[in-house]
Amino acid sequence: MDDKHVHVKISAIALVLTILSTAAIHLDNPNFSQPIANVTAAVGREAILECVVQNLGVYKVAWLRVDTQTILTIHSHIITKNHRIGVTHSEYKTWYLHIKEVRESDMGWYMCQINTDPMKSQIGYLDVVVPPDIIDYQTSPDMVIQEGLNVSLRCVARGSPTPTIVWRRESGETIPGDDAGASGSVLNINRVSRKQMGPYLCIASNGVPPSVSKRITLIVHFPPMIWIQYQLIGAYDGQHITLECHSEAYPKSINYWTRDTGDIVPRNEKYEPILEHDTYKVHMKLIINKIEPGDYGIYKCISKNAIGETDGTINVYRIPRPAFSNKTSMHRKKNNSMSNDVTYQLGSSTADRPGPLFLGDEQGSGTRIVGNSRILLFVIAFMFYVILY
Repeated sequence: MDDKHVHVKISAIALVLTILSTAAIHLDNPNFSQPIANVTAAVGREAILECVVQNLGVYKVAWLRVDTQTILTIHSHIITKNHRIGVTHSEYKTWYLHIKEVRESDMGWYMCQINTDPMKSQIGYLDVVVPPDIIDYQTSPDMVIQEGLNVSLRCVARGSPTPTIVWRRESGETIPGDDAGASGSVLNINRVSRKQMGPYLCIASNGVPPSVSKRITLIVHFPPMIWIQYQLIGAYDGQHITLECHSEAYPKSINYWTRDTGDIVPRNEKYEPILEHDTYKVHMKLIINKIEPGDYGIYKCISKNAIGETDGTINVYRIPRPAFSNKTSMHRKKNNSMSNDVTYQLGSSTADRPGPLFLGDEQGSGTRIVGNSRILLFVIAFMFYVILY
């Protein structure tokens, strides 16, 4: 009996020791309860990586930078000299690695390690997103190009993810060849024209605010060109008339009027030169007050810039003063407000050419129908004039 009791006691003690040993091994065997979640942070913000450990016991947790094998923290102590790195924990179970004022260089893999034997570890990735930034030295400055040549505007941007680039005209006009706008780092414009002159915007975006843009001004150079609607103007003594020319040029042109003698038309009580500017367009006007015999003849509108010069000619010729019927004269005397401005004009193009010549006041009243013989004489005289000039 005694031997049997001794054997039972020994078996019980062995079972207890086995249980205690197993519990001790289990308690001394820390592990990770979940993987490290990957983290995305924007530049300048704070990134926090989380490592959850159970049964840590007497062991310690460390954070390392994988690519450089740099030890960042051990337990509650910060090892690195990087002042942006910090570590906190919650009841020694959840360990947090803090990276303040995140930089693009912080992107990469980070390791949470337990100093068991053998060592246990797991890794998580920090992705750093960077808002777009346009690289000035690789981007086109303001461009100057001769009309008719090809030109390429370049815009280079960096960021993470890689930015996409779209082009817009600041005026809101569409870019030729692409009604929805152009995309890509290079905008090619073939056979550039003056209508494509102006500021362009390259806009870079990657989903990380804010988007950025760069303004590039395209300047198109071309020599002056002149359009004249009426090249022949008939007027009579005492009348007020206005001569007009339309000029286009860039760089901006110098514009003035001359007589057939080459003398520049001055500004005085007789002549009033007027210039109306609109970007590369100039509307030239010359008002001639109370025409006298010496005012008839050739007038030239001249436009010149650094590239070239051109001129247009307007011939002001004399016509008889229109005669009015007694009824019209009485009507004029009564109202005392009717104009005597009558001008015969011939256009420089078919589309601009007016209808048959007529005599009349600006209100359309008092129109006098000229006799057939007088019309015939006038037509013959006009034909001789055209042949001579």
